[in-house]
Amino acid sequence: MENTLKKKIKRGERLIGSYLQLADVSIARIMGLVGFDFIWIDCEHSHMSYETLLSHILALRSTGTSVIVRAPQHDLTATKKIVEMGVDGIIFPMIHTKEEADEVIGNTLYPPYGTRGFGPMGAIDYGLKSVPDYIAGTRDELCRFVQIEHKAAIENLDAIMENPYIDGYIFGPNDLSGSYDRLGDVFCDELTAVIADAVKRLHAHGKYVGIASGGIADEVLTHWSSFGVEMLCAGADFDYLREGARKNREKLSRIHKKSLDA
Repeated sequence: MENTLKKKIKRGERLIGSYLQLADVSIARIMGLVGFDFIWIDCEHSHMSYETLLSHILALRSTGTSVIVRAPQHDLTATKKIVEMGVDGIIFPMIHTKEEADEVIGNTLYPPYGTRGFGPMGAIDYGLKSVPDYIAGTRDELCRFVQIEHKAAIENLDAIMENPYIDGYIFGPNDLSGSYDRLGDVFCDELTAVIADAVKRLHAHGKYVGIASGGIADEVLTHWSSFGVEMLCAGADFDYLREGARKNREKLSRIHKKSLDA
């Protein structure tokens, strides 16, 4: 089955997505029904188990929403489990060098292109899908992303770009700012110049580029979109819960107090 996300990326479409980090599977279904181009499930920083991850993937697939999972840093076992669940894409965080990129990407590719071991299970619906077709198609169908989150990746960007199986390069501004000893100062002139130059270099080589935003305010999203990237991800499930609860509390307090004072 053709990967819709991959097709959109090949066309260079602008895509928007959101993060999923909490455990309740109902949250995944709600977010899937909202209409994002993709949902990014975070397995790097969240506390979710593999069972929870699988439930999220199945819930999102039921809504027709593309699923991308960020793997824990340099974790071969996690990579195996994630791709065997039948995701649309996988994100590898904190890539520094060409060698690191080649290793993690190689872990998603069967020989002779990589070193992936065989055992797809969920990716072939437990044998209901054709195994030969899956083997033949997965090299081209799975979306593979690396995150640019350290100045070493900026310095080694030209070499990293040599890997032909990387579908997208996603900037992580917070960690990137930390590597320049300015953690959290993501809007400073230095980091703005670094990202702008890197995006320009990537686009010059025909690469697909994204930014993972830690904020959801209009001015924040406008800033990151202004770099001309194709993919923009922002807003987590806990953001919506926190902000929705806060606004409702304020509204209840205002209306109820007003009614009492009337």
